[in-house]
Amino acid sequence: MKPAPPPSPVRVGLISLGCAKNLVDAEIMLGALLQDGFEIINDPAQADALIVNTCSFIDAAQEESVDTILESAEVREAHRRGQALIVAGCLSQRFRKELPALLPEVDAFMGIDQVAQVPAIVRQALARRAEKIRPDETATPGKSASRSSAKRITADLARLDQQRPPARVTPPAAPLLEVHARPTYIPDYATPRFQLTPRHFAYVKIAEGCNHPCSFCVIPRMRGSHRSRPLADIVREAQTLLANGVKELNLISQDSTYYGLDLRANHSRTIASPARFDAAVKALPADGPTLSALLRRLNALPGEFWIRILYTHPAHWTDELIATLAACRKVARYVDIPLQHIHDNLLERMRRETSQEYIVDLLRRIRAGVPGIALRTTFIVGFPGETEACFHDLLAFIRETRFERLGVFTYSREEGTRAGAMAGQVPDAVKRRRRDQVMAVQQKVATAVSASFVGQTLVVLTEGEANARQLAAARIHSWEHGLLRSAGGPPALPTSQRYTVARGEADAPDIDGRVFVRGRLPVGEFVRVRVIGHTDYDLIAEPAA
Repeated sequence: MKPAPPPSPVRVGLISLGCAKNLVDAEIMLGALLQDGFEIINDPAQADALIVNTCSFIDAAQEESVDTILESAEVREAHRRGQALIVAGCLSQRFRKELPALLPEVDAFMGIDQVAQVPAIVRQALARRAEKIRPDETATPGKSASRSSAKRITADLARLDQQRPPARVTPPAAPLLEVHARPTYIPDYATPRFQLTPRHFAYVKIAEGCNHPCSFCVIPRMRGSHRSRPLADIVREAQTLLANGVKELNLISQDSTYYGLDLRANHSRTIASPARFDAAVKALPADGPTLSALLRRLNALPGEFWIRILYTHPAHWTDELIATLAACRKVARYVDIPLQHIHDNLLERMRRETSQEYIVDLLRRIRAGVPGIALRTTFIVGFPGETEACFHDLLAFIRETRFERLGVFTYSREEGTRAGAMAGQVPDAVKRRRRDQVMAVQQKVATAVSASFVGQTLVVLTEGEANARQLAAARIHSWEHGLLRSAGGPPALPTSQRYTVARGEADAPDIDGRVFVRGRLPVGEFVRVRVIGHTDYDLIAEPAA
């Protein structure tokens, strides 16, 4: 008698929404699953279990997350009724008590602290799903809740968030709920991880959580207090990534400029103001962990690669950090520094701990200290109390400062935040008009910036051959960086010509411009190119002699 074949591994699919920080959480979940013997597949309809890693940054992202969950439940009903549906990420972290009642289709909810424990959660979700459908085995597969209910569920979440405490779900309908009220988890070098980005670039999470008191933001409530990884642990991860062929390390956290300050002895949990932060940094020992110290250590690693810093807070820049960027040539000449507004009244209402005078001086010092640096920022329009005069001050500032990269959000009223309860809420139509006005101003700035590169020689990192969609330069939208392009986008490049998509130092993955290089070049390599043309936001180049 032949021995019975070994059981097939459980197949798991994953849909990850939201920011790069969420993507790293997804990579950790996949790494833990692979280490535990699970099989990862790309087709959600064929998975034994499906994880939806959600975003809850603003209302539109929330609605997208709910819509994805409901759509996944519909596909399950039509094709694979025994599939376990698991919801992870910020949505389940933020609405851990409300979601089980609003989304009975889901078999398990998991939070930020549970990303490395996902194998056990998948097994429990599969058992719960099997128990749930057993009494209804003969039922005809059909649709679950309609996808059109995503708006209703999102509205219910906002209402319940305002009317805490919510109603609780009672057994036997209750799904598995593994969500801590205040996350404390932070990955380390030993954490299994499966890289989802192309081989030549990776995101490195240097910290998690946030201590800032911004009146419009729910991130501290979802992600917990700021907590940094040990410096040596980050360097060890970077060494492994570089050895595996990575050419660009993108450092991410909720506030990268705060890195290491929570690791000092007898630290205070919150240092928000620029003066207090600068004093705390100067009081550190010479070998104290700071972003500057981390950049110097990474810059000293052998090899040709870029280090890109994302998510810096304007209140936490120091002269030392500016000098470090200038001295470390592997650090990309690029700054991601969300300013949110420039009018003093709005900055105060937003609780940004900065002023117009401070911001103008900071940008002057950065540009003077690091010549050729590209400044990326985001602004919020339609914040409560934003008058036409405040808005026109913002437009004037954008015209004068000429940011190389800029995105804009319409204010999203998040229940449970200070801003959500403020008087002076701005009508949606006014928000949209102001957003379009900002992007019209920035489009002219961006076109002039792109034109200034014509004739220059740049080093770019190649991404791959351009497809028809990329050549058409379609509209790009990001929940974490605002509207990036106007509805029409720049003119299409001729599809008869072959182009390689690349990025310069001024272009972060997925959110910034691109360099279209004539011809076919190796993927994931640094190449010198000469810029020969431009669209509104992108450059056109050819290989340099």
